[in-house]
Amino acid sequence: MASFFFSFALSLILIFAVASAQLSSTYYSSSCPKALSTINSAVTAAVASEKRMGASLLRLHFHDCFVNGCDGSILLDDTSSFTGEKTANPNANSVRGFDVVDTIKSQLESLCPKVVSCADILAVAARDSVVALGGPTWTVQLGRRDSTTASLSTANSDIPQPTFNLSALITAFTNKGLTAKEMVALSGSHTIGQARCTSFRARIYNETNIDSSLATSLKSNCPSTGGDNNLSPLDASTPTVFDNNYHKNLVNQKGLLHSDQQLYSGGSTDSQVTSYSTSSSTFFADFASAMVKMGNISPLTGTNGEIRTNCRKAN
Repeated sequence: MASFFFSFALSLILIFAVASAQLSSTYYSSSCPKALSTINSAVTAAVASEKRMGASLLRLHFHDCFVNGCDGSILLDDTSSFTGEKTANPNANSVRGFDVVDTIKSQLESLCPKVVSCADILAVAARDSVVALGGPTWTVQLGRRDSTTASLSTANSDIPQPTFNLSALITAFTNKGLTAKEMVALSGSHTIGQARCTSFRARIYNETNIDSSLATSLKSNCPSTGGDNNLSPLDASTPTVFDNNYHKNLVNQKGLLHSDQQLYSGGSTDSQVTSYSTSSSTFFADFASAMVKMGNISPLTGTNGEIRTNCRKAN
């Protein structure tokens, strides 16, 4: 019996090893050695010309991975056979950066045709965006392939919403294999970027666990009716710097979205927020680790999927 359990445990270890070895940091080292530097140059230039683009590229990777895995599906335009993810509630009028991805893909197709996937471009661009805005770096695992279809319904159901309470947030991340601690770390990406008035209007007019001066200042740009697309920074203190001010803001009831403040509202994640608010190095390390794990959600590898030549459409 003991030998059975040993062999069973060993087989589980081997299965996990195979699963986690699907992606590799050196995947393009011989097939397209300039892939990473090409992506980095384009991202650095894009963020230099518009700081907000860093947050937009990071968000593309996040919203890609939460819908059927990190497969580049968010980049697909609608076709006669499926409606893509760009018009899903979490994405409509807010996801952006597609032109930057197009530029990168065009450059890579010139260098090494049909080699670098759009899904990998998103993963690398997310890392390079964080670095460009002062955040941590990490080793991106590579070798994802691209989906040939997208899912509007899954984008609507699986991407966390700004109206979620803590339990709904934890469930959304747990469903993707991410822990509550990793959720608090990944939510720190809201230290950069902007949100539309429609996503935080209810909070600033109806909720009490919000700093009153912040609420007052936000109302000037987000009226009770109209102005749905007016933007406000997710982190009012340093909106274009990747730091731990997001978590500091939560401790001071300055979270912009309802879902943000839920991470620090007397619940199970309060202590994690406090930890990150007092130590940027702890936050940076945990964020980097969580990004690697998020990037490994259900990638297409081997003969699954394809390498798109145009990120907006299947080959």
